[in-house]
Amino acid sequence: MGRVLAVDFGERRVGVAVSDPTGTIATPLTVITRRPGKRPPVQAIADLAAEHDVEHIVIGLPLTLEGEDSQWTMQVREFGARLAQRTGRGVSFADERLTSVMAERAVRSLGLKKQQREQKSRIDAAAAVIILQAFLDTMNKQTGQSPLEEGGAS
Repeated sequence: MGRVLAVDFGERRVGVAVSDPTGTIATPLTVITRRPGKRPPVQAIADLAAEHDVEHIVIGLPLTLEGEDSQWTMQVREFGARLAQRTGRGVSFADERLTSVMAERAVRSLGLKKQQREQKSRIDAAAAVIILQAFLDTMNKQTGQSPLEEGGAS
């Protein structure tokens, strides 16, 4: 597996994370601020995918607590379809229920001052990392190989 890009798609901000070239470790990349009433940042995400030479994109899917689609989920799916068409890369969706809660806890655990901790962009970036790391872990478990077995460092 090569690089993978993850997107935590929100109404106000879009958190983006990218994996290392071996598809093992997720790292926060950026947060894109959305303006109300404007179209989703499909081109901005496509540009990041090209710039970082990603092979695949995973988008957090905001299912309801019952695991069902909502009106917002349908908008995220539409965004994913447009992104796949624009980039020519595969796009997957990953259940993102409770990732924002986990991200907020992770940011709190960093020991930052309250003002730094409460920056919403930190939480959005951390949520994208959580979505991506879960996806990478699942993919690597399914292949049954560690990155070292795939010809990585020895």
